[in-house]
Amino acid sequence: MSANLHPTLPDADDPHFERLTLSRLEALLDVEKSAYTHPWSRGNFIDAMASGYQIQVLLRGDELLGYFVAMQGVDEVHLLNITVAPAYQRQGLAHMLLQALVLWSRSQNAQWLWLEVRVSNARAREIYEKFGFRRVGERKRYYPADMGEREDAVVMSIQL
Repeated sequence: MSANLHPTLPDADDPHFERLTLSRLEALLDVEKSAYTHPWSRGNFIDAMASGYQIQVLLRGDELLGYFVAMQGVDEVHLLNITVAPAYQRQGLAHMLLQALVLWSRSQNAQWLWLEVRVSNARAREIYEKFGFRRVGERKRYYPADMGEREDAVVMSIQL
């Protein structure tokens, strides 16, 4: 029987998570603006940081691949924003972000994870459904849309 006395250390280019800091906020805002027609503002992220929300960025080296923002409740977590940089979409990173979110949520003793997603965002809804989220309702006129209109949101949850 042999043992590997020198385990392989993670490659510096392996994706890893860090809590959002002000030094990474500009890169995050660039991704946010490139990913959405109605992005969160700098103020939204500053407020989320000041409120103590869980904001994790997924990095490869110094490249920001994605992030999530989550708010903890009594026995639940509410996902407020999850984004994969457009250049890195369709590579399984959304699943990686969701896995990290679930692990953190469980460490906070959450029993449920909730989110809203635009009715028109079929790709995101499919990712959530494959991950195990189920549709539980709808919020009328929840999201801003073009020309001053509003778009409905699908409410989804998963039991942890």
